[in-house]
Amino acid sequence: MVSNDELIRIIDLLNTTYEGEEAWHGPSVVDVLSGVTPDMAGRRIAPNTHSIAELVFHMTSWRIFCVKKMQGDEKFDIITPDKNFGALPEKIDDFEWEALEMELSLSQEELVNELDKRDDDEFLEDIVPGRDYTYYDMLHGIINHDMYHTGQIMILRKALSFKGTGSKYDDDDDVDDYGSTYGSSQEHDDYY
Repeated sequence: MVSNDELIRIIDLLNTTYEGEEAWHGPSVVDVLSGVTPDMAGRRIAPNTHSIAELVFHMTSWRIFCVKKMQGDEKFDIITPDKNFGALPEKIDDFEWEALEMELSLSQEELVNELDKRDDDEFLEDIVPGRDYTYYDMLHGIINHDMYHTGQIMILRKALSFKGTGSKYDDDDDVDDYGSTYGSSQEHDDYY
């Protein structure tokens, strides 16, 4: 019988990074998104930055990319900004934000289901159709991609909350102009 130990570890990492309660790196994607409001999701902290909504769209796009490649689609690619980060409005309403979160969740489910169809680890060393890297590299890449963008979302969420979009520190005198409570009597949350 051929081993599937690495495949099981990859699935576990994908699930832990996405929705695990005790991920080694801190809060999961779902945990970080749980406090994001539609108003926060559409805002930018500067003109040349992405919004949280665009980052969620981007994370979904690359999960879909992985699924398509695992299904053998050599031609599928993400080559335009609209396919990569979306063409989203600046003001995100409740429905749009819920749809973006649902699409991310469905893309996670679809990716894990695609992996569950595999019986062993052998495919991990195969080259991804239309690319010059292996499935192993692609799947570990999407895990790292999630952690990277989750960190960005955490920073954006924190910055936006101090710009008057629902911060628990909105009227707090212990917060400086940058939203920092450094040196104050406020307790610090390790992640947010």
